[in-house]
Amino acid sequence: MLDTLFGIKKNMTSSYDSRGRRVGATVIEVTPHFITQVKTADKKDGYSAVQLGFGNKKNLKKPQMGHIKKAGVTQPLRWLRELRIKTPEASEEIKPGTQILVNQVFSIGDAVKVTGISKGKGFQGGVRRHGFAGGPKTHGQSDRHRAPGSIGQTTTPGRVYKGKKMAGHMGVDTVSTRNLEVLAVDKVSNLLVLKGAVPGSSGSVVSLTKLGRIKGYTPPPEEKVDENEEAVEEAVGNPAEVITEQEAVVKEGEENAS
Repeated sequence: MLDTLFGIKKNMTSSYDSRGRRVGATVIEVTPHFITQVKTADKKDGYSAVQLGFGNKKNLKKPQMGHIKKAGVTQPLRWLRELRIKTPEASEEIKPGTQILVNQVFSIGDAVKVTGISKGKGFQGGVRRHGFAGGPKTHGQSDRHRAPGSIGQTTTPGRVYKGKKMAGHMGVDTVSTRNLEVLAVDKVSNLLVLKGAVPGSSGSVVSLTKLGRIKGYTPPPEEKVDENEEAVEEAVGNPAEVITEQEAVVKEGEENAS
C-alpha cells in the first residue's frame, strides 16, 4: 500500500493530543484517491511510479477524461499526481482503478510529513527575509537601521558572490514540515486533523507522507463499563418508563377520588 496521499488544506482549529493538552490543529480534506496509471521500469516508461487522481471537477477535457476512463474511473478528477515506487515489485500489487481512502493509510498517532507551497510575502528586506540584525540604533546612524551592511570586498574579486543573502522576493517556496501528529481521522467526511501548522494557504494542495508512529505515543485508554452499573440499569429499567407509570397511577387515583 502507498504511504503518500494528497489533500486540500481547509482551516485551523484546536484539538487535544494524546497527553490531553489543547493544541492548535490543521484540518485537511483528503478525498478518495484513484490509481489512474501504473508505470514500470521494464516498459517504455523506464521507471516505476504510480499516478493518483483526486478531487472533483465539473468540466474536464476529452483527452484527460479518456485517460481517466482507461483506468476504469468514471469520476472527473481535478488533480493528477505521480509518486515514485522504491521497489518495482510494489507496482505489480497496485492495479489501475483502485480506490484509496484516508483511513487506509493514516491512523491516530501516526507521524506525517507535509509538503506544500508557502504563502507569498512579496518583496522583503534582509531583516525579514534572512533574519539580519540590522545596524546599530545609535552612534550617528540615521538611515542604516535595517540596511544589509557590506555585500562584498573591493577590487578583489570586484563582484558580489552568487547566492549572497540580499533583499528580494519572499515566499512561494516548497516547504516541508515533518513529524506532525495525526489527532483524528474522519473517514465519513474524508478529513484528517494534524497537530500544528501546515505550510501553504487555505485551499492549497499539500502532500501527506506517513513516516511511522509518533515517538512515545500511547493510545488513550478505552472506556470500561462497570458490570454493576449495567445490572442496576437492567433492574431499574428506563427512567422515562418509570415516570410514565407513576404518572398513570397518580392520574388513576385522581379519577377514583373524583
